[in-house]
This record gives sequence, structure tokens and C-alpha cells, in this order.
Amino acid sequence: MPKRLLPLVLTLVSLCGFLPAQAPQAPDTPAGRQFAHWIEVFNRGQRDEIEKFLKENDPEARIDNQMEFRRTTGGFDLKKVEASTPNRLTGIVKERNSENLARFTLEVDPAPPHQFRGFGLRLIPPSSGSPAPARLSESEAIAALQAEIQKQTANDSFAGAVMIAKGHKLVFSGAYGPADREHHIPNRLDTRFRIGSMNKMFTATAVLQLAEAGKLKLTDPLGKYLTDYPNQETAAKVTVHHLLTHTGGTGDIFGPDFEKNRLTLRTLASYVALYGQRAPEFEPGAQFAYSNYGFILLGVLVEKVSGGSYYDYVREHIFRPAGMTRTDSLPEEEKVEGRSIGYLHNGDHWQPNDDTLPVRGTSAGGGYSTVSDLASFANAVMEHKLLNAEYTALLTTGKVERDPGVKYAYGFSDSTAGGVRWVGHGGGAPGMNGELKFSPDSGYIVAVLANLDPPAASRIADFIAARLPSR
Repeated sequence: MPKRLLPLVLTLVSLCGFLPAQAPQAPDTPAGRQFAHWIEVFNRGQRDEIEKFLKENDPEARIDNQMEFRRTTGGFDLKKVEASTPNRLTGIVKERNSENLARFTLEVDPAPPHQFRGFGLRLIPPSSGSPAPARLSESEAIAALQAEIQKQTANDSFAGAVMIAKGHKLVFSGAYGPADREHHIPNRLDTRFRIGSMNKMFTATAVLQLAEAGKLKLTDPLGKYLTDYPNQETAAKVTVHHLLTHTGGTGDIFGPDFEKNRLTLRTLASYVALYGQRAPEFEPGAQFAYSNYGFILLGVLVEKVSGGSYYDYVREHIFRPAGMTRTDSLPEEEKVEGRSIGYLHNGDHWQPNDDTLPVRGTSAGGGYSTVSDLASFANAVMEHKLLNAEYTALLTTGKVERDPGVKYAYGFSDSTAGGVRWVGHGGGAPGMNGELKFSPDSGYIVAVLANLDPPAASRIADFIAARLPSR
């Protein structure tokens, strides 16, 4: 389907539970009848039926995207109708392939045949009072995880690596599926996977290190450091804090301009040259709006304040002290030993994601790592090897609400589910998905990386995080 119904992504949290006593029914309204028709056809999964439905009701939708969405989710069950008018319906559905819940909004034309005007799905955190999976003993949780991984790998919904640790004690690890389908090379525990937006954790840590050292202030405007920044409103109004919390209104990097210039965006400065004239999309500080470009600017800030390249800084000040030996962001044109090929599902086959990749990972995302390196990073954060206790708390404590029950800190999400607090970050793009969660409460670390589309890794990470012991 189009963007409004792409597979449910990294930058959102998965959730569990909501099982009403009786299955609700869509209301007998134009919007309700269209939704009931869509979910019935979608769940049967027959390409010809779905294609016919789309042509009649949502002609802009693409059948290949719809079929991939069906393959990924396994279909949906309606769990709750939240609001209904004749031409608009909102409610909650549950994925059949996972415990994910999503809020949908469907709007249809008032006149027959009531074609779709808009249809969107978004993952939501557990609603108040929703039952979560029971906390299990460690051995029971790992047994449940192994069964879930077996199910996901059997239907080709997961390929990657998983590591569960408690501090430095390894609890579980495993690697699954192919790293290279053409040459039949399997994934291994030390396979390097592209990590998407997970680089934001490293960037935020770097900025906080410079703040701890007294080299910058989080309340300062960007223009204090980037004195020649093209847009003066952004330079004067957007602070370092705004960039770290996605509240600066600095917008995204993806879209037509990125597609047109993808192969020429080779440095952080090249992104500023392309996007730097834009004014803030809203008054800085007024709201949360996820901004990859904001984290590009933080990488430029690290370069300006440190006097070196962003890549050298994170290698020396984050990867090395954390013991991360297989993490970096070398250009795609350079051969990287043990780096998996990312695969996206196109109709009825897997294809490499080469045509979607940036030339090089940035301070906003696109590097690569291993599950072991990510676990080492989590331990380094919790043990204050990268920042002192005060700045570690500043880094990881939620500042602004991203979704109900989920706050965004500085390059980290901060949420509490089932009485357990988890911090970390996910990443996702075509052919890649990753999730790092670690709990300051229990000491557990969950690192999952996949070389498939989202939510391949996030689904596994959320599954085990909901079941591990709280202490």
C-alpha cells in the first residue's frame, strides 16, 4: 500500500494485549461498511480480491505494497471502535502475526460508492487497563522467545541476530536466516547489520559528552556554533535541546529531494547545503515531530565543537571506550567484512535494498553494528563509562511525550510497560530493522537486528521485553 499503510515501523513502539469479551463489529455506516469490507478482503489475502477492492475503493494504492503489508502483519482483528461518524471511523486493531495494536483512521467520500479519502494505521502503546503478557521466569521467557523466533523464521518474517543479557551475563543469543541469499551465507552473531536510526543514540551521547566537558550548552541556539547557517530563523530559535528532542521543527531528509540527490549526499555538510534554507515547520519547542535532519545538524555541531569529523569522534569517544569493535558508518562503496545484505520483499520475492541506501550512514542513522556491540553500548551507558551519572540521567530520561506512555529523551526513548522501564532506540528502513532496549530497573538488555523490513526485529524485541522478569 502507499505510505499511509506501509509496514508498521522503528521509530514507533509495539504493544500487547486488549482482548475484549466480545469481538466488536464495525458500525452500519458508510465508513463502517467500507472498513468491514476492507478487513474481510485483506484478511483472506487473495491477491485478485484485494486488487479488485483497491481499484474500486482506493485506486491510488499499490497492490504489491498491500500484499507485502498482508504478508508482514498476517491480517488484523478489530478490537475496539473508538469514534464513528457516517464518513469517518477510528478504532483499534491487532496484528494476527504479533501482539501489536494499531489505531486506524478511515475517512470515506460522503457520496456513493464511498471511496477512501484517507486510511492510516499507527502503532500505539498499551492503553490504560490493557492486560499485558504475564511476566515469566527468565528460563520461561527465553523458551517463549525461542518458540516465537521459530515461528517468525518459519514464515520468513525474521532473519537476523538476537542477544539477551543481564548486565555482562549472556542470557540468550542466536542468529537466523541468510545474510546473503544469493550466495547462501548465513547470519551469524557477529554479522554487521545496518541499524537505521539507532545511530541517534551515539550522536546524542556525543553531544552530551561535549556538554559535560563544558564545550557547549544545551540551551544555546544552533547559530551560536554554526554561525554561517543558511536560515537565520533556525539558527536563532532552534536550540541544541530542541534538536535532541525532535522539537525544533527542522523536518525530515527523505522525500523527492533525497531521491534526486541520494548519490551526491556524501557528507553531513552536503545535507545542510540541500536543506539548510528551510525555515522551521513550527515554532521551536511547540511540539514533537521526528526529525532526521535535526540529528544531521547535531552531527555538524559535533564536528564544529570538537574540531574533527563526526565519524572520528564517535569512534574515539563512544565505540572504543564501550568496546564496540564492529560498529561504524563506512561508505556503502567500501567493502565491509561480514556486513549483511538488506532485503525488502517485492511482490513475491526478496530483493536487495541497494537502491534505497544513502551513500554513507550519518549522525541521523544508516550505520551498522552487531547485537554484541549494542549490548556493550548499553552496559557502557548504564555503567557511566561514557557520561557521568548526572549526564547519563539527562541523556536517557524522557523529556517530551512521543506517544501515550512513551517519552523521548535525548536520542533515546523512555517508556514503562508492565512496571518495567526500558530505554533505547529502534531503527528501520527498507531491508533493515533494529531495536535496542535496556532496563535500568532489571539490568536486562535486549538487542535484535534484522536484514529485513520492519517490524522484523522490533516484533522480537517487544515480545521478549514484555515477558522478562521485572527484577
